[in-house]
This record gives sequence, C-alpha cells and structure tokens, in this order.
Amino acid sequence: MRRSSPAVLALAVGVFGIITTEMGVVGVLPQVAARLNVSASTAGLLVGSFALVVAVSGPFMTLAASRLDRRAVLAAAMGVFAVSNAVYALSAQFAVMLAFRIVPALLHPVFFSVALATAVRLGRPEDATRATARVFAGITAGFAFGVPFTSYLADHFSLQTAFWFGAAVNLLGLAGVLRFLPAMPAGERLSYGSQLRVLRSGRIWLTVMSVVLVFAALFSVYGYFAEYLGAVTGMSGSRISVMLMAFGVVMVFGNFAFAALLRVGAIRTVLLLPVLFALVQVLVFALGARTAPMIGLVPLWAAVHSGGLIVCQNWLGRDTQDAPEFGNSLFVSFSNLGITVGTAVGGWALAALGSRSLPWVGVGFALAALAVVALRLTWDRQAGAAADRGAPAVDRGAPATVR
Repeated sequence: MRRSSPAVLALAVGVFGIITTEMGVVGVLPQVAARLNVSASTAGLLVGSFALVVAVSGPFMTLAASRLDRRAVLAAAMGVFAVSNAVYALSAQFAVMLAFRIVPALLHPVFFSVALATAVRLGRPEDATRATARVFAGITAGFAFGVPFTSYLADHFSLQTAFWFGAAVNLLGLAGVLRFLPAMPAGERLSYGSQLRVLRSGRIWLTVMSVVLVFAALFSVYGYFAEYLGAVTGMSGSRISVMLMAFGVVMVFGNFAFAALLRVGAIRTVLLLPVLFALVQVLVFALGARTAPMIGLVPLWAAVHSGGLIVCQNWLGRDTQDAPEFGNSLFVSFSNLGITVGTAVGGWALAALGSRSLPWVGVGFALAALAVVALRLTWDRQAGAAADRGAPAVDRGAPATVR
C-alpha cells in the first residue's frame, strides 16, 4: 500500500474538492441568492438540481466512460469542477450558474466510481477496504472542513473568494491525479451488456433497497440537524455551528473505525450499522431536550453516521465485482436517492409532527434497512443450500476479506 499511498491521497484530495463544490453552496445560499438577485427557494435549485442529476445519471455516465483511460477520466472530472467554481466566482447570472451545477453533476458519480475502483486496483487485494476508507476520508473531510471553510470565506472575505477556494482545491486534485496516477487504460473493456448483467440478480435489488433505506435513515435526521438542536435542545446558532464541525471531524475517524470493522467481519458490520443507528436515535429522542447530554451524544451520532458510506459501498460491492465501476455508480446514485427520500420524509414529519419526532423517522428507516439486509442474507443461505448441500453458498462478488 505504501507505493500507492500518494495516488490514493491524490484521489482523496479530488473527492474533497468535489464535496466542497457540491455541498459548499449550501452554506453560502443567502449570499448566492443576493448576488444573483433571486429568492432563497430559487437559489435552492442549485443544490437540488445537483443531487437529482447525480441520482439519475450516475450509472449511465459511468457506462459511457467505462472504455476510457482511468487517469484521463479522473483528470477531466477535476478540470470540469475547477472550471465550474471559476464560473461561480465570475458569473452573476442564475442560468449560467445553474448550467455549471448540472455539468459537473454529470461527472460527479463518474469520478467517485472510478476513484474507488482505482484506489482498490492500485493496492493489494487485502488492502482494498483500507484504500476505500482513505478515499472516503476525502468525503468526510469535505463535510468537516471544506463546507465550513467555504462559508467562512464568504462571510469574512467575499463569495468570490469562497468559490476561488473551491477552484484551487480542485486544481490541486487535478495536479495530484496527473502527477501520481499512472496511465490506466480500461483493460478488458467490458461491454455495456456485461456490466448491466449484474442487475439481473434479484438479490442485488435487495442490496440496493437496503442502501436506499440506510441513507434515508441517516439523512432523515441529519438533514435537520440544526433544526433539531435549535428547536428541541435549545442551542444557539454559534453552538450549533460548533456541533456541525465536531460532527464532521468525528466522521473522519469513524470512517476508518468502520473500515477496521469491515476487515474483521463484513456481514456482522452490515447488520450492526442500522442497529447502532436506531439505538443512537432513541438516545437522541430521550436526551434531546438536555444540552449537556446532547453535546456528549453528537460525537457518538457522528461516528455511527460515518459508517453509512463505507459499509454500504462494501455491501453493494459484493454483488458487483464483475463490474466494479458500474457497481460504484449504483452506490452513488442510490445513496443519493436515499438522501432524497429521507430528507423528504423527515421534512414531512417535521411539518406534521414537529421536530421532536425526527429521531423516530430515522429509527423506522433503520429497522426497515435491517429487515431487508436479513432478507438478503436469507436469500443467500437458501441459494447456497440449493446449489450444494454440503458447501457454503458461493458469492461470486464477495471479496476475500468478507467473513
């Protein structure tokens, strides 16, 4: 893994830049709305359109790029994100900014899919989970540092400065990709049909459903983190900002903790994640009105939340190892679908039942995810018993580290 570490670090920096671009707009929406002379709800389309394009286009764009050199694909994506940030800094036209939210959104799932597969390809098979965790560290670092720093720059300097920061980070990622990644032709050049073939299995749709439900559970509550801490716990805006920063920082370390759990026992970890999340949300409900316990609970919440990324990617990757980049694109698309579903249901609960009800929405989604995972494992056991009574079920997609 030592030889590939600079390349994997370059990929993590690239992921950091992409997350900063995608989510940094959330923290500066009021300034964006004022600069573009549009309403806050109209400016919100810059966020919603990005997520929708990612969810819809992911598998198709990844298929389209599957026969291209991996380094060229990654470098092109970083270049597009850098240019898009420059456009944000220079343009005062809403239509132009919206267009340059849609264009990079098309390449967002391609970059993630290729980056994850490339990180695994660069190292030894036994280091696959560790390499994946390092790439995912770029995501958690983006939430922990990139998004808050973008907001800080906009508040203390200017909105243009914030977007130039995004451009600089993406250029740094581009330089790292070109410097540390070798040329990586597509190799076997899998046909589109062979990649789509992974969707024929009924069990993969159970896996996909569990991924959607896990992300719905995570974001049905996290999407309204500030609302809950303000309305239920009674925290001030400044304290909530500190809690958001702490949440992101803990996610960086939680990501590696769950990677270690996956190496010890992947199936047990997949089952453990929704159980832990449900228990944490019960505590959030029980202690939500008390400031001191919630301050202590937020890091635990963040640690469990961080597991959603790497655990779900590993879980879905078991079924798609014949087409790993296409499988990663499915993860990106369906995790975004889960975020959309979770925030929509959480928003409904918030409006109809009040902030206090939010943890129970997360618990409901988590228990549903657990039930689907159990159903999927039952499917595997029955299929294995039918295929060979004396031998364990063979999972063609399962990596050697899965136990």
